[in-house]
Amino acid sequence: MMANRLAGETSPYLLQHKDNPVDWYPWGDEAFSKARDEDKPVLLSIGYAACHWCHVMEHESFEDAETARLMNDGFVSIKVDREERPDIDGIYMSAVQAMTGGGGWPMTMFLTPDGDPFFGGTYFPPVDRHGMPSFKKLLTAISDAWRERRDEVHEQGQKLTAHIKEQSALGFGAGEIEAGIVEGAIAALKASFDPTYGGFGGAPKFPQAMVIDVLLAAGGRGNTDAAQMATTTLDGMAAGGMFDQLAGGFARYSVDPYWLIPHFEKMLYDNAQLLRTYARSWQNTGNARHRKVAEMTARWLLTEMRDPAGGFWSSLDADSEGEEGRFYAFTLDEVRDATGDDFGHAVEALGFTEAGNFEGKSVPVHAAVIERNAEERVRGALLAVRNTRVRPGTDSKVLAGWNGLTAAALAEAGVALKEPTWIAAAAEAMDFVLTTMRVDGRLMRSYRETDAGEKLVKHLGYAEDYAFVLEACLALFEATGSASWLESARWAADEAIRLFASDDTFFTTGTDAPDLITRPKELVDNAVPSANSVLALGLQKIALVTGKNDYEDVALAAMRPLADAAGRSPTGFGTLLGAIDFYTSDPDEIVILGPSAEPLLDVVRERYRPNKILIAPDDAADLEGVTPLVEGRGPVEGKAAAYVCHRGVCLLPVTDPEALREQLKSDRL
Repeated sequence: MMANRLAGETSPYLLQHKDNPVDWYPWGDEAFSKARDEDKPVLLSIGYAACHWCHVMEHESFEDAETARLMNDGFVSIKVDREERPDIDGIYMSAVQAMTGGGGWPMTMFLTPDGDPFFGGTYFPPVDRHGMPSFKKLLTAISDAWRERRDEVHEQGQKLTAHIKEQSALGFGAGEIEAGIVEGAIAALKASFDPTYGGFGGAPKFPQAMVIDVLLAAGGRGNTDAAQMATTTLDGMAAGGMFDQLAGGFARYSVDPYWLIPHFEKMLYDNAQLLRTYARSWQNTGNARHRKVAEMTARWLLTEMRDPAGGFWSSLDADSEGEEGRFYAFTLDEVRDATGDDFGHAVEALGFTEAGNFEGKSVPVHAAVIERNAEERVRGALLAVRNTRVRPGTDSKVLAGWNGLTAAALAEAGVALKEPTWIAAAAEAMDFVLTTMRVDGRLMRSYRETDAGEKLVKHLGYAEDYAFVLEACLALFEATGSASWLESARWAADEAIRLFASDDTFFTTGTDAPDLITRPKELVDNAVPSANSVLALGLQKIALVTGKNDYEDVALAAMRPLADAAGRSPTGFGTLLGAIDFYTSDPDEIVILGPSAEPLLDVVRERYRPNKILIAPDDAADLEGVTPLVEGRGPVEGKAAAYVCHRGVCLLPVTDPEALREQLKSDRL
């Protein structure tokens, strides 16, 4: 069997399917031209490398010769990696949700040769099961409908396309941006909060770092309800099996309400966000467990997810050796053999039992605090055994946006926990993105080095990529004071506006992107923060740093249509609530200039202060003409000085850390 057309792709997910008997095509003109020429519908299959049920459907159906024959005879089959092409995924997920009321991956969609969706769903089994038709039966039925009821198929496709376009153009109104929106959102979160285990709603439970960050910000201002919701949730996640108690890092979500058993894939974006959130919680509370979770998560990112070129890989699979969770779970005998005299410590600390908590085995949990040396011995012994197992597959593509998110988290957490190696890793990742992944001045989406050593960069970057690069460059500017990071942040901001801005919110795709059936907008936080909301916050910060109010005008236009919805539905708009909070809080503008400034910087960084900008260059001359906040300022009597302003109203400069602490004591935390 020769490899199909996916053999030349960069995505590990697509490459997983290169030896299928299915005549797969990547998304592109060739596939749709073939569909038109042969008068066939398109079968669009969308997934991602770490998706367990994507693997299941591949093994059951796409590797099956009879199923492949039905697909090849009746359809032009296209395989898409949703992480490389979020625009395609977003459009056709809207169609699936309109038809079925739900969604997920693998996504299976049937299109006309013009791209109009007319039928779809998610996973389909190889035989009739639980009310779902077998995939082969579905293929036969769709082929029959295409031949015998073509008018109905086209009518359905046109209706669905019209619906998707209406959804993309849907306006939310033009609400006022008021401080009460955030308070109302926190009250709404209380209604769905689980006071016992933390989190919002029932199983499955997702981390929702964006929402927790809103609670941390409010908790830092004295809102005890918000602080309690954040701490309970972070404690619960840190204690369960969703957190890898041996090597660090979080799985995608918990299948139960207790954070106990995860869906085992580890995603770069979850761990970037949670690293930052746990570091912020430690700043607010001094919670040693939260600091340790942040440290272990950063260590996992730096040791297991770094590409040799400098970026970060996308995910680890849920499966190994064909079983979900096989890599992570232990029998009691395995624990006893691995830990020897420390067996009792292992059981006490990590909750191992004879019955187990996962299919007769145990996924380690944080059951008790034990003596540190004993804990380290137990963890080391179990890791040594685990590292002899077949590892889950790694999705080794480097995505610009996810790397921006990771770099922003490493830079901020590195400052908070005084870990300079994290800041250096963040800078290395962004240097890689802004060099290797910027082609002719255009940020690209995906990079991967092939097995043959070829370095491939593909797909035009999306609003998400520019938004997270902007966020990372601003975080590195605050962490290092280097003017070069501010220059890169301004580039990302200017290009985001040029390529993606509309009269209000931001489009997903650029003005230079190939046409799809509609030009989508992703306005709600999903697994990653909404690009629209990230840009709304980043542009406000750029406006304060540069004194260019045009940036803030664009940010306000992006926030206003969604402000009311954010207050009513906070779990979908955590990032936007942060942008609203920044706008309504009269943020601190802090400039620190002069030698030996570390004691003043420590004051700024001792708390999580979301609503601030910090400018602390080694040499103020580097920023003259770039930011008005440094002009005419410098050390005072040879000492480093801090200047605190609020939208143009400035306090007297101070050189004493305690005096700065007093100036920063306010509800603007």
